[in-house]
Amino acid sequence: MSAIGALEPVRGAGAGGVFRPLSAEDDEQQPAERESLCMNCYRHGVTRLLLTRIPFFREVIVSSFACGSCAWANTEIQSAGRIQEQGVRYVLAVAARQDMNREVVKTDCATARIPELDFEIPAFSQKGALTTIEGIIDRAVAGLEQDQPVRRATDQEVANKIDEFIDKLKRLKEVDSSFTFILDDPSGNSFVENPHAPQKDEALVVTHYKRTPQQAAMLGLEADEPEEKPVDSVEDLRNEVLQFNTNCPECNAPANTNMKLVQIPHFKEVIIMATNCEVCGHRTNEVKSGGAIELEGTRITLHITDLSDMTRDLLKSETCSVEIPELEFELGMGALGGKFTTLEGLLKDIRDLVQKNPFTLGDSSAPSKVEKLQEFGRKLQQIMEGQMEAHFIMDDSAGNSYLQNVYAPEEDPELKVEHYKRTFEQNEELGLNDMKTEGYEAGQTADR
Repeated sequence: MSAIGALEPVRGAGAGGVFRPLSAEDDEQQPAERESLCMNCYRHGVTRLLLTRIPFFREVIVSSFACGSCAWANTEIQSAGRIQEQGVRYVLAVAARQDMNREVVKTDCATARIPELDFEIPAFSQKGALTTIEGIIDRAVAGLEQDQPVRRATDQEVANKIDEFIDKLKRLKEVDSSFTFILDDPSGNSFVENPHAPQKDEALVVTHYKRTPQQAAMLGLEADEPEEKPVDSVEDLRNEVLQFNTNCPECNAPANTNMKLVQIPHFKEVIIMATNCEVCGHRTNEVKSGGAIELEGTRITLHITDLSDMTRDLLKSETCSVEIPELEFELGMGALGGKFTTLEGLLKDIRDLVQKNPFTLGDSSAPSKVEKLQEFGRKLQQIMEGQMEAHFIMDDSAGNSYLQNVYAPEEDPELKVEHYKRTFEQNEELGLNDMKTEGYEAGQTADR
């Protein structure tokens, strides 16, 4: 699209606060208009740019081009925020017609696949878009049909095969039979809607993963790890607060991140990282496990019966999922990242995460969804105020999560900790199935 060149000078202004939250009540938020070249007829058209901030996706640039001469139009979305720490993969089992209406945010670097048709939309082959599952299929069909007249004139056999494949894509929209839609984004900035939020979507599987060196190179990131400052001993590391430069996740201004190794009583060592932005005042903290993956997974269940339970210290690792059965709520592993906080702090983060869902805000949101989220928020507030009993469950397949036992070292009657053997699928998510550790002492890897 011809407006891409016009985006660059605007993007640099992101740290200055020009990315405003998208709101129907904000009368001052108007798109900027620029004259730009139409790539269809090479005359002048108009590009409209809207710089906004969407929850979960940071800053984005929404652009729309229209040519008054040939009536050609195009729209796209570009991420103006930072690349996330992990990539994300969405696997959706499309089984009903309404699944085609699920909202999708697809960035430039995301790959979309439909395994049943052996069909793939490679990264950077389509511009980023805020669309639906049906919209992605329609864009793919339009791209295949574009060059069909030329193919029919040069190779009729190939053109006929492509026509047959286009028909298969169009029939997918009727959902006569179920199929799988996979969206894989190494930047972590794509999204597929869960229409059942805050409840778990049984048809949607969300997986966060560590990028490969090839994916990091594709995104323009450094493949090599930064050189670490040597320390004399582990004790020196415990007593030292390390600091490194980074960017603020909210306004993208330069900021400093502090990192410290901390010993949690009756548990293990963890690494706490905290960022404080002096420009916008944003603060964030993240926790990484300081030890290895445990031999067994851990399931922690707390029966919340009193307001004092809200003050319990809590460590949630990146591999931990959270469940509140009374609210029919489940938070998958990877969501909210690693956190060292209190039970009340984590419940507040869950409340903010659910209530700021971008697909349930604004005039276009369904009243039933808004009512469901409001009811969820009321019940969660009752739990936080000690007016409603509930069970809080943390399930960590890596065994690196923790919930404080206020009676330690005695047994806590309201706290239950279970250890279990991981399944093959859980080991696969943790990357353990293909890991070989035998035979290194002899200079070779032993066969399993």
